[in-house]
Amino acid sequence: MYLIRRLFSWRIANPVLSGLCRSFLWMLLGAFVLSLLLWGSGMKEQDLSMYTYIVHGIAAAFGGLTAGRRATNKGWYQGSLTGIFYGIIVLLIGFLALDSSPSGVDLLWVLAAATIGALGGMFGVNLQKS
Repeated sequence: MYLIRRLFSWRIANPVLSGLCRSFLWMLLGAFVLSLLLWGSGMKEQDLSMYTYIVHGIAAAFGGLTAGRRATNKGWYQGSLTGIFYGIIVLLIGFLALDSSPSGVDLLWVLAAATIGALGGMFGVNLQKS
């Protein structure tokens, strides 16, 4: 039984990497909900810009929360690293997929993701089981 439990328990030990995985899972869920909203209502894609920022903010917060929870201390640091990497990866995907050029506003977006991730990390490090 121990062998089966060990084979099927997949846990990422690195706090930043586990936070990034959790962030992208939340982003995937948010994108699915937004696509259902787009499909089921009369909204246009241009109307979804505020909702996409909300989804990215929630994803960065839960990624920081996970990173802070996996870290033993300095949850703000692990959460902000998670937010920075999340923001850079999302911008890189947008740059490669949509052929958009990076601008100064993108740096502000990465800083916002880092701040939201740091807040999530602060809460996450205090949610540890002692």
